[in-house]
Amino acid sequence: MFTAAGHGSGAGAGADPGPTDPWAPDAGGTPHDLTSLTSLQVLRLLDSGPRGLTDAQAEERLLRYGENAVPEWRTASWPRRFVRSVRDPFTAVLLCLGVVSATVSAWGTALVILSLVVVSCLLRSSGEHRADRSMAALRELVATTATVLRRGSDGCEGRDVRDIRDGRGVRDGGGARDAGGSRDGGGSRPREIPVDQLVPGDVIRLGPGDLVPADVLLLRASGLTVHQAALTGESAPVAKYAVDAPGLPGLPGVGGDHPAAEGGAGSGGAHTPAADEAFAGVFAQPRLCFQGSSVASGSGTAVVVATGTRTRFGAARSRPGRRTASAFDRQVHGISWVLIRFMLLTPPLVLMANAALRGWGLETLPFAVAVAVGLTPEMLPVIVTTALARGASRLARHHAVIVKRLPALHDLGAVDVLFLDKTGTLTQDRPVVGGAMDAYGAPDPEVLRWAAVNAWWTLQLADLPAPDALDDAILDAADEADPARYEGVAALPFDPVRRLSTAVVRRPGRLGTHTLVVKGAVEAVLQRCALDDEERNRLSALAAREADRGQRLLAVATAERSARHRDYTPADERGLDFLGFVALHDALAPTAAEALKVLAARGVSVKILTGDHPGTAARACLDLGLDTTAGEVVTAERLDALTDAEIAEVARRTTVFARCTPEHKARIVAAVRADGHTTGFLGDGVNDLPALYAADVGICPRDAVDVVRESTDVVLARKDLTAIEHAIGAGRHSSGNIATYLRITLSSNLGNVIAMLVAGLLLPFLPMLPAQVLVQNLCFDAAQLAFAYDRPRPEALRRPTELRSRAFFRFITGFGLINALADLATFAVLAAALHTPVDVGSQADFHSGWFTENLLTQALVMLLLRTSARPATGRRAPSPVRWAAAGLAVTGLLLPLSPLGPILGMPALPGLYYVLLAAVLGLYAAGLVFARGRIGGARL
Repeated sequence: MFTAAGHGSGAGAGADPGPTDPWAPDAGGTPHDLTSLTSLQVLRLLDSGPRGLTDAQAEERLLRYGENAVPEWRTASWPRRFVRSVRDPFTAVLLCLGVVSATVSAWGTALVILSLVVVSCLLRSSGEHRADRSMAALRELVATTATVLRRGSDGCEGRDVRDIRDGRGVRDGGGARDAGGSRDGGGSRPREIPVDQLVPGDVIRLGPGDLVPADVLLLRASGLTVHQAALTGESAPVAKYAVDAPGLPGLPGVGGDHPAAEGGAGSGGAHTPAADEAFAGVFAQPRLCFQGSSVASGSGTAVVVATGTRTRFGAARSRPGRRTASAFDRQVHGISWVLIRFMLLTPPLVLMANAALRGWGLETLPFAVAVAVGLTPEMLPVIVTTALARGASRLARHHAVIVKRLPALHDLGAVDVLFLDKTGTLTQDRPVVGGAMDAYGAPDPEVLRWAAVNAWWTLQLADLPAPDALDDAILDAADEADPARYEGVAALPFDPVRRLSTAVVRRPGRLGTHTLVVKGAVEAVLQRCALDDEERNRLSALAAREADRGQRLLAVATAERSARHRDYTPADERGLDFLGFVALHDALAPTAAEALKVLAARGVSVKILTGDHPGTAARACLDLGLDTTAGEVVTAERLDALTDAEIAEVARRTTVFARCTPEHKARIVAAVRADGHTTGFLGDGVNDLPALYAADVGICPRDAVDVVRESTDVVLARKDLTAIEHAIGAGRHSSGNIATYLRITLSSNLGNVIAMLVAGLLLPFLPMLPAQVLVQNLCFDAAQLAFAYDRPRPEALRRPTELRSRAFFRFITGFGLINALADLATFAVLAAALHTPVDVGSQADFHSGWFTENLLTQALVMLLLRTSARPATGRRAPSPVRWAAAGLAVTGLLLPLSPLGPILGMPALPGLYYVLLAAVLGLYAAGLVFARGRIGGARL
């Protein structure tokens, strides 16, 4: 905590007592103290002055408050990730079954199960560890160096405080008067230092392109605008300036809530204070700049008021939110617990049935455990991890998309509602000119020509480092030769109070006359034009209508003045002749329209959550072909009056939500998620963190602020919808393979378990020995690994992939019963082929015949049920599954004939058995095809 400070300490004042904490802790970090104080009072509060701190003061404060750095989030170590992988529900079940198998001395079963657990955990932890290493390469510092004013030895700080009263010591970035040193050796000199060495009370300089290294309060600013998108999501640069009274001087006319009143630095556009204050809160304070923002234009001098974790950015970085269970977690947990109940019920049933009918006791426990293991999809952890890891690897290799948490790839495949901001995704971070119109709304190229003259000569004569985004767009749209036909005389650059800029030029052939060309915010220009109230109101209404259509308007006016040598001032900006408007809108992202079509075709509903004006957002969506006709554009004010259930209802028919704060975004995402949808959110700023945590899967571009990159599940190479489209496709590819594996494995396993339980009641011997059950499971497991490398049909990628437990269990129950009937029919086939009664003497033949039939039916299931329920349209199964099914069938046929057959207790069978078995398999295949159209249509 900062300590109390005096304000007149000098060289002999003793140890630096440090500044008072300007961020009131009881106000939750909101700087009410600062906004109500003058610059002089803030400097006194921080025990500093316009010439900055001495080196001794800075060193002492650095020791006291620590470096200006946000805490690093420690990633989980590889062993910790391994242990965390064991908490997966299916992995935990397998581990328990392995322990039980070892308890009953079924060492082979225990060894196989534990090996599968280890392999699965190794694959998963290794994949996530690789993602962490990729993320480490993307981590960037908020800033590297900063320009700070420091004094080599103690000077008279009392003089520093007095200097600010008459403006000295803060001229041209602060401390320029002493830039070359002073006679007493205490002059402040600008120097570059690492940002982590900044301390509260330091005076720094800001210029175009600089990253704001800490939370600062402006002492002086000249045309300063900053990008705060990382903090607020607002696309346009925000004007900042130093005033000793809180609030922004407003001008009557079109409110700042319209794009007509918005704009960049050179355009004169700015938000109205009331609208900004309500929308952005502390970030709208014109005197404050925050770590995580960057300077768009202009320059300034500021005093550091908070560093490290006490900054707004650092506070968000040090308080990571907790995410609720994702779609993958919920779906897998739901299926897992049903299977766990089945598995826990199976061994007691087997034991009780054999004890009641056969008088057998615990000697059947290994068989009962083997039956429970047979129901378990042992390969699921390996299949899931392999499929997701392969999908993540392909995304990283071909599309530069990093999946940090492997289950998030499944969540991407299940996403059916994608939330995103407009700026940088649907549109580029720059405006373009849509046209120019006269005072009656008719097209008029002359207005654009004069706007270009203003932009060009303001840039040339005001010595600006670069044009702002709006001026750049005007110069790109105008004829390059137009401004060159005039001779520049003077320029009054944009400032956020006037909200306009003026260029004074000399027209060819007009000796003795200067032309003032004024361009800026609509209401600011209209107020300075020679218009009556009726005409001014008509033009304001025209501007408001265009703003509602998504246009951002700049007004252009001119005035003729007698040539003179004395300087032009803002007082000359009066009695202007109004020319017209220049309309601008956000440049559309070149790939957005096509990506939106692909997402719609894949069943993904895109919804826009933006802080922009409703008209601007709706215009961009309309230009991209995004359907906004189903519902109106909903603003944040309306959401405040709705419950979460009502928000979910509104979201069903609404595409665009405008003027959203971070809390509104999170509420909308959470409400839609609670309505049964799987949600994704694309964000890149600190203001997006609540919504990122509320979504099933959080997505960000690689240039997002580091706190967001650390918090999300998926990191894109660029903020582009095509990258998300590829990621969703990869997620559905992997999820489809996992669903296919579960569908086939559990239906086969359930059929085998039912058949074993029935056979155990009908036969005077065990239907299959534990060792045979283990070998059968190993063969099937080895074949099933092919599902991780499968290539689903294109139609399987056209809808979200979900493991819906009710439809899922309806599917496996139907096909499991068909499989059980085929198994039981095999008993009749064996009795007919062997011409022997079913007794203990024939048990080896029954074991051998059932083993072969089981592997052949499982091979058929792999081929016939591997894709959707629709019949195969002549297209063969992909090679991995086809070859695995063929290998499984060959193993089932040849193993009893091989030397391993007698060792496992499986003798060779007569040829008649194979003929009759072929008939059973033919009927089984026909039953699968028939049921596939009736049962298999259920979506998983």
